[in-house]
Amino acid sequence: MALATHKIASVALGLGATLRHLKESHLERRFSLIILGAGLPGVILGALTILHVPERAATLALGVLTLGLGLYSVFKSSLGMTYQPRNRQGIALAGGMAGLFFVGFLNGSITSGTGLFLTLWLIRWFGLDYTRAVAYTLILCGLVWNATGALVLGVIGTVAWSWMPVLLAGSILGGYLGSHLAIRKGNLWIKRSFETVTILIGLKLILG
Repeated sequence: MALATHKIASVALGLGATLRHLKESHLERRFSLIILGAGLPGVILGALTILHVPERAATLALGVLTLGLGLYSVFKSSLGMTYQPRNRQGIALAGGMAGLFFVGFLNGSITSGTGLFLTLWLIRWFGLDYTRAVAYTLILCGLVWNATGALVLGVIGTVAWSWMPVLLAGSILGGYLGSHLAIRKGNLWIKRSFETVTILIGLKLILG
């Protein structure tokens, strides 16, 4: 029940972000299709797999990985500060798509925080800055990936519909305001926010 419900709330978060990014987004059509084409099969496979994985083991693994992301960004001071697109052709692109598939699998199987993995992968492998990476994450992962995961989990599980009004309202508003701040404040502010959020979420998931 909680898995599908959280996915639907995440879709609302992506919708709120999309509404803010429509005017100022730097999303490229070809690259967006690459992210969707490589990630969505992973999302579906992950959603079909997660119900067979012990919840605590999945949460602990996610916590360790999330904490690692935050610490990695802290110690890489120049990471994500400039836009230097790379690895868009050939074998390098195939490797990037394999990473997107794995991140999609995590997104489908674990409900909380996996968009952080997509953000860092887009920066580290494809050379995006934080502003662009967060835009791709909020719109493509938050809206499309999570909608797909919610649909699969809704079919094989149940949805707590009584939670929906508050979750949807809060997620849409939060997605919009978060995107607004990201656009206005720039890369350094986003980087520091990313690091703070990932470290806190990682610790919370590990400690329970």
